[in-house]
Amino acid sequence: MKQTNYGFSKVVNLGYEEAIEKVTEELKKEGFGVLTEIDVKATLKKKLDVEFKPYKILGACNPPFAYKALQSEEQIGLMLPCNVIVYVNNNSETVVAAINPMASMQAVKNDKLAEIAATIQGKLKNVINNL
Repeated sequence: MKQTNYGFSKVVNLGYEEAIEKVTEELKKEGFGVLTEIDVKATLKKKLDVEFKPYKILGACNPPFAYKALQSEEQIGLMLPCNVIVYVNNNSETVVAAINPMASMQAVKNDKLAEIAATIQGKLKNVINNL
């Protein structure tokens, strides 16, 4: 798994559509549901008439932890849900990446959120590792 300052990713040995299905299944195993799906390729084609690689943003939510976060910080909804992306890179490889909630929550100085973010980080890393 590759890690950046704001997320972690993995090249997977799956086709694009298969990776979306598999990541959705793995998210469910960790208690997440996918609330939103943004097909970036289709959106850019429709709005700008440009070609773009296959790229989908999945807005994943774990309701019990989202509820805890909202109880701890009223405006934390600005940073929810947890985004997971699936795309085909320039080498024609399928990549799955997830936000690092520890990075996004550092902006909010709230110890309760740090604990929640650490738990969610572990769950999202499990999803990526299990692909």
